[in-house]
Amino acid sequence: MSTGKGNGVTVSADGAVALVTFARPPSNYFDIDLIIALADALEDIDRQPDLRAVVLRSEGKVFCAGARFVGEVGDSGQPGAGDLADPRDLYRNALRLFQTRKPIVAAIQGAAIGGGLGLAMSADFRVAAPEARFAANFVTIGIHPGFGLTHTLPRAIGEQMAAMLLYTGRRIDGAEAHRIGLVDVLCQSAELQSVAMTFALEISKNAPLALESTRKTLRSNLADLVAQQIERECREQMTLFATADFKEGIKALAERREGRWVRG
Repeated sequence: MSTGKGNGVTVSADGAVALVTFARPPSNYFDIDLIIALADALEDIDRQPDLRAVVLRSEGKVFCAGARFVGEVGDSGQPGAGDLADPRDLYRNALRLFQTRKPIVAAIQGAAIGGGLGLAMSADFRVAAPEARFAANFVTIGIHPGFGLTHTLPRAIGEQMAAMLLYTGRRIDGAEAHRIGLVDVLCQSAELQSVAMTFALEISKNAPLALESTRKTLRSNLADLVAQQIERECREQMTLFATADFKEGIKALAERREGRWVRG
């Protein structure tokens, strides 16, 4: 099976495992169209009983560098949030990723930054290379965290470690991410897809109804809790998008320097 889904998303299958691949070179930034295409693909896999697990991956050197902010210019000629200034539709579709029924293994070969980390956290498991990079860098560009990370990150690594990453915007490598429990399996980049597929194939060999039932129990009301957090994250982001600090944060990011904040 090999199916083109459009918007940079393709789906293929190896036995009972679906391989969902997205490509937005060079940095795999996402927009609402990509999130919708990923959600559509995962929901389509849910409707296919022969598919029992999913590997989520991207093409290129970067897993996902987050939402596309850099290069978006508003009417003033200054960098801004662009189409993400009102992220409600984006997050409504992102929530669909948490509502699917089949286990997902994310294969992370490079940077998973900001919303890209949020996308990785929508999976059940993360397989990564040592050179992978992870950062919840929202505060470094003057906005509130999003993509449900204020729930999924503490859930995975504990409140204190999550607070450290969210407050500092610190970037950590794959080995550190593995040490703190953010990454489940660490392997060499050349073996990343095969290791992720082997992991997913191991999952897929089990009784499908029992597998989905167990996942439902373990994830419990995850989607509902993420929905609550996303609602708050969205309100905070929409407020901060209008600030001078956000504009400065995007400019600083584009110029690869620290922000010069004015608290306004």
